[in-house]
Amino acid sequence: MSRPSKRDTALPFDELAEAIRRRRSTYGHISGLQLDRAAPAEAWSSLPYRPVFVGDTQTGVLHGGVVTAMLDESCGLAVQLALDGTRAIATLDLRIDYQKPATPGLAIRAHSLCYRVTRSIAFVRSTAYQESEDDPVATATACFMLGANRTNMLADTRLNGDELPACEAPDDATGPFANSPFARFLGIRIGEDDRLVMPFSQKIIGNPILPAIHGGMTGAFLETAALVGVTRELGVPGRPKPIGLTINYLRSGRALDSFARVSIVKQGRRVVAFEAQAWQDDPAKPIASAFGHFMLRQAVAQRRLSV
Repeated sequence: MSRPSKRDTALPFDELAEAIRRRRSTYGHISGLQLDRAAPAEAWSSLPYRPVFVGDTQTGVLHGGVVTAMLDESCGLAVQLALDGTRAIATLDLRIDYQKPATPGLAIRAHSLCYRVTRSIAFVRSTAYQESEDDPVATATACFMLGANRTNMLADTRLNGDELPACEAPDDATGPFANSPFARFLGIRIGEDDRLVMPFSQKIIGNPILPAIHGGMTGAFLETAALVGVTRELGVPGRPKPIGLTINYLRSGRALDSFARVSIVKQGRRVVAFEAQAWQDDPAKPIASAFGHFMLRQAVAQRRLSV
């Protein structure tokens, strides 16, 4: 009789949690994100503060995309802990509401709960915080597709073994992202027709077996594109503050460069609504779209009112 494999045998929960802790996304590993505590359908995770995660070196505040990526990964952990860990999952949509900026220098934590699982969809909610879950940095809700592909994250071999890139940003003192280490970490650059480009690299991989781009990285790319596009179109000197962002994942991000474009939907005195799309080889076939709101800095809003 052949010996059963992890593909067809459920693991005891403690073994499942340990297996999920070891075998996660490539970005999750190199970022230092840790699964600190696990319960069925529930995950507590943490991410250390690193200078590479900063969105604006003048304030030291984390890039919103770091929070987005952490919440996406933490929600995925909760889904896997609600299942047997073998089925590949993919984010269908993710909504982030930013409550306040993260305090520079402190780790960020997340508590995620997969509160309902159907045959093909899992529903999750999550809170990102630093010192107390009652004082959140951001909250999120998400939906995940179950059995998104045939890969088995617990049994299949990790791409490139343990040879993972360093979590660091290249220096670029004169480029458009000189003050945004996390944008430089993602390799984002401004391409033709002012489109933003995020080159494919190993450090933005979510599923290392396909490989496929991490949903949180795509979300971070769209948010960065929106910040650049809104700031450029309005001609304002201050960076807008993210209020909320809803990302819809339409296709898997393959091992290709990604491109993004942004448009302003509505411009108020204090709040700007925007849409963004990301695609790879065909603009008519986006891999993700986003809708969100930014708040203009107070000084900018007052100046616009006086004009």
